[in-house]
Amino acid sequence: MASDRGKPKKRGATNGEFSLALKAEEKVRSTWYILDTDGRLVGVDKFDFSKCQNLKKFADYEIRKVRAYAKAPEHIRLMKRLNLVDYEPGSDAGNMRFYPNGRLIKSLLEKYVTDRVVGYGGMEVETPIMYDYQHPAFKDYLNRFPNRHYTVKSDNREFFLRFAACFGQFLIMHDMGMSYKQLPLKLYELSRYSFRREQGGELVGIKRMRAFTMPDMHTVCTDLKQAEAEFYSQFDLCVSVMDGIGIKMDEYETAIRFTEEFWERDKGFITHIVTDRLKKPALIEMWSFRYAYFDPKFEFNVIDSADKATSLSTVQVDHENSERYKVTYVDEDGKRRNSIILHCSPSGAIERVIYALLELAAIKINSGETASFPLWLASTQVRLLSVSDKHVGRCMELANGLVEIGIRADVDDTNETLDKKVRNAELEWVPYVAVIGDKEASTGELSVRRRDGKSQEKLSIERLIEEVTGKTAGMPKERSSLPMMLSKRPIFPG
Repeated sequence: MASDRGKPKKRGATNGEFSLALKAEEKVRSTWYILDTDGRLVGVDKFDFSKCQNLKKFADYEIRKVRAYAKAPEHIRLMKRLNLVDYEPGSDAGNMRFYPNGRLIKSLLEKYVTDRVVGYGGMEVETPIMYDYQHPAFKDYLNRFPNRHYTVKSDNREFFLRFAACFGQFLIMHDMGMSYKQLPLKLYELSRYSFRREQGGELVGIKRMRAFTMPDMHTVCTDLKQAEAEFYSQFDLCVSVMDGIGIKMDEYETAIRFTEEFWERDKGFITHIVTDRLKKPALIEMWSFRYAYFDPKFEFNVIDSADKATSLSTVQVDHENSERYKVTYVDEDGKRRNSIILHCSPSGAIERVIYALLELAAIKINSGETASFPLWLASTQVRLLSVSDKHVGRCMELANGLVEIGIRADVDDTNETLDKKVRNAELEWVPYVAVIGDKEASTGELSVRRRDGKSQEKLSIERLIEEVTGKTAGMPKERSSLPMMLSKRPIFPG
């Protein structure tokens, strides 16, 4: 199925310039296919979607390009009700405020992705958030993107706020000495924040923002052969990272985008991703020519409760920026060579990950299922409910012990009835709720209710600890900054 991408509108171009990328995008033609698990390329209009309903939704979304929501997506209601994130009327649109629970979840995700990338071999750096428009490497690069930049003036000079970590990492790479023996070489930054002046109508909760946190890794490779091997490896990394976050392969769809020239030259490279790694059909966008710096690229896309898609993990093969930034290495003969660079975000923007988790939870809720965060991300992992005031002391003693070993615990010491306390814990998606009354105080066992199956049983504190720590082994731990006693907590807007 062929389609014109649609003439893009001029989007806040800087100094009256219109992005070369947008000019090229006006001319490029996309043809859409499904690549099936047998390696066959099938036109979208001929593919049987009967067993791939989410893939059909994704294909429709990408081809028809109907981006507007008829009503607010479900994650906005949930992010407010769970006291995670909200709009900040005192800032520019698309810049959000994160409350303690939201900041906690965001921090845990940041730590998790960073740990995974560093374990993979990414060397962590930190680079500035603003760059000089007049720097010789930037003018051409900026024209490869839609002009959606924030600008800052200082000392009669004009700067732009970064929209990715590419700028700083490429400049470091330019200044580094690299040998072929050290490649592939990876630099990584958790860019808090990157900035893009997206159009007002595109800003939707935490799905698309103007200030966002992006885990950004760039890999220097000797040539296309090494880049393709690394591409496969980073594809596997993305799958693993998504799985650890709690987003399984059957909950996202894959888009692979490349030029007709790349397909004719190396179609086996693309089919291997689907047949041997993804093992389920993928949406293919084939371009008539390369209009941007990358060819090929892939993304994992979550389909939300309104049947709209958002990209998370991605890897791109960059054919331009080695030459533009003079990112070179010394080969076996002592000669300096241009490299190939891969761009990788193994999770996508951290805020989008939270959006995806909330939207997938909303789909479960709408299907009558119980929604929750993965246990390691739950802002409260264990809540202790006191039957009466005389049991608050014991609850606090146990909660303090849990916190000391890395389990986030709190105590509902409010004057609500026990049923209301249980209900409030359910509304907050607390995974484990333990009741302490006279009986529990005398026997030393807790009456524990699990959210995942709403099962309830008597457990010793040791058994509860074993279960929680077993299920969160290897994942980041962080203490909640909220008061342990619910009666001491303020009421955040929601």
